[in-house]
Amino acid sequence: MKMIRFDDLQLFVRTAALGSFSQAAREADLLPGQVAAAVARLERELDLRLFVRTTRSLRLTGEGALYLPYAQEVLATLREGQARVQGEDADLHGTLQLSAPSDFGRNLLLPWLATFRAAHPRLRLHLRLSDEVADVFRDPVDVAIRLGHFDDASYVALPLLEGNRRVLAASPAYLQRRGVPARLEDLREHDCLAYQLGGRTHDRWAFEVEGRRVVVPVRGPLVCDDADVVRRWAVAGEGITYKSWLDLREDVQAGRLQVLLDGIGSHIPLQLVCPHRKQFSPAVRQLHAQLRDHLQPLLSGLPGGEGGPLSPAAAVADNGAPPQQQ
Repeated sequence: MKMIRFDDLQLFVRTAALGSFSQAAREADLLPGQVAAAVARLERELDLRLFVRTTRSLRLTGEGALYLPYAQEVLATLREGQARVQGEDADLHGTLQLSAPSDFGRNLLLPWLATFRAAHPRLRLHLRLSDEVADVFRDPVDVAIRLGHFDDASYVALPLLEGNRRVLAASPAYLQRRGVPARLEDLREHDCLAYQLGGRTHDRWAFEVEGRRVVVPVRGPLVCDDADVVRRWAVAGEGITYKSWLDLREDVQAGRLQVLLDGIGSHIPLQLVCPHRKQFSPAVRQLHAQLRDHLQPLLSGLPGGEGGPLSPAAAVADNGAPPQQQ
């Protein structure tokens, strides 16, 4: 067998993830024909047909699907070997591709990344801010910062802030105008600011109350697919929001928002996620350690625990989908 080119292997893996020679070419700053030629060369050296090509689609063959995890493992092993040879204390270089939620990224992450980059000037950072949950297998990212629980065994996660929670909050102006809800059931009568993700409006809010999961259907006149806009609407007095404490903390401490119902909410840990443990390069591990140092003090002032007891009328049947990760 001829020597397999590292670049060909990388282009095969990215083409399989993106499902397109053109998209893989744009990502690698190549022409589509160059990517197709690289894949064809790999097919010749393996004596396998990796893709079924038509004028409208590109998909893996059965052999290609079987070969893909081995190619991914080889690339991950090579990256891990390079990282170990260089050592944890080596000058960080290369490119780190990171995805993060928009609100968290704009309002907390940016200055921390500036500090990290200043300490490692040879490292290039590609930051992707989006409320759409990054697919760390398909999207061009090395690691993603995510809010929420992940039961998918295909992911590997490093905890950033385990104690983070969602809380309800509204501006003093809104509460003066509409009154303060005394129980979860009262949310039905308020303007609740709904978040939309992937075309789906999340208007069933889930809470952890004395070991139970309680779901409350809510409604309101404003819906947005940008989590930062939802927070801004709450500050402007447009309604009640239900968001991560990390997103609301500064507004609460400045008096722009008031936490409701003694901090009743739900657990929503912050984590650093990637597809494979071998992708925890020195850059990822050092970034993880620095982010944890920045984040841990921010739990100070988080309203407590599971919240107080609810009246029977507040216990709504739990037949809704789990909340999204933003």
